[in-house]
Amino acid sequence: MPLNLPERLKLITEAEYPRFSPAEMARRRLAIAGMLAEAKCDHLVFLGANRFGSIVNWLTQWPVTQEAVGVHSPGNRDAMFIHYYNHLPLARRLAAEADVQWGGASAIGNAIAELERRGAGRDRVAVIGPVSAEQQAALGTAFGRITSLNRQFVTLRRVKSAEELDWLRIGAWLSDLGMAALRDNARPGMSERQLWDVVERGYVAHGGGHGIHYLGMTSMQDPQIAVPTQWASNRKLAKGDCVTAEITATFWDYGGQVLRSFAVGEAPTQLYRDLHDTADAAFDAMAAVIRHGSKPADVIAASTIIEERGFTTIDDIVHGYGGGYLSPILSSKSRTDGAHPVPEEPFETDIVLVIQPNVVTPDKRAGVQTGEMVRVTETGIERMHGLPRGFGRIG
Repeated sequence: MPLNLPERLKLITEAEYPRFSPAEMARRRLAIAGMLAEAKCDHLVFLGANRFGSIVNWLTQWPVTQEAVGVHSPGNRDAMFIHYYNHLPLARRLAAEADVQWGGASAIGNAIAELERRGAGRDRVAVIGPVSAEQQAALGTAFGRITSLNRQFVTLRRVKSAEELDWLRIGAWLSDLGMAALRDNARPGMSERQLWDVVERGYVAHGGGHGIHYLGMTSMQDPQIAVPTQWASNRKLAKGDCVTAEITATFWDYGGQVLRSFAVGEAPTQLYRDLHDTADAAFDAMAAVIRHGSKPADVIAASTIIEERGFTTIDDIVHGYGGGYLSPILSSKSRTDGAHPVPEEPFETDIVLVIQPNVVTPDKRAGVQTGEMVRVTETGIERMHGLPRGFGRIG
């Protein structure tokens, strides 16, 4: 698959500020109204801080910067209070369907005053997003029992709309560009810090934002690192290394996720060939059983080729994606430390997953990465990434 976009998706990326359609935004508001009614609540306080809290972006199309606290009441215009005064002009432009104001000394205080103006009663207010102890206490003092809808919101985000899937396809394309930049521009002598820069140069000019770019480099003859690391070291890339990478570039709140491994300057050693062959086989086996109605336990059973070949894993082998790190979160049979319970709920059409069999040696000194984001369909999976799979070469 070429690393380009269909024309209809390219048009989205070329907009001055890409926006979801009125129909998509109405769908979201209707879903929130249903959640509130089921919880016997009349109003929602939605929060985000420090670029975290997907509910703000999902409901208003304003990416959170420092702080955002909003009030949503079905049938009424949203009110939102943000932290930095100089962010108001853009916030008002992007969150055009909300009344956006400066939060002043207390964004939560302004939200409480807005709830009082709307006649909010006791035990009738819900929240979604990261709520601090101070914010929770202030809301509780004013309105009694506050109902958290965070779990329901995560469940709601599992199944994606057609427009969300398109934005995720753009995120996948941007992530592929970052991985391709690593593959094509890394050279022995470059540090991990320089490789991070190479990755970012692959997607920034195309509208990509920074999600993650985890890299690991180690000698294939004397391996010391089994998985990519979350912070860059100043170690220099050398001939005979293996580079493992996990990259997420985002298109606003929608990112792809692609994982690959590369041998540097020479062919992989036998150990690394065996590791990668196993990872490829595990990916194919897991992908083959995923479809609408299949069970997460089926995926774990399919992954046992990893243990049969004498290897294990460190990370999760499958997780839900798109709007958070979502269920199901599955671990291989041999990973018992901190493994998640296996959910009973079957897969559904339009759930998005990352399949990532991170196969490592039992001593956890050597490992490979391969995997990517996929969409669940009635009959199987749809590949959302275009970057070729396989053990790549650098240099």
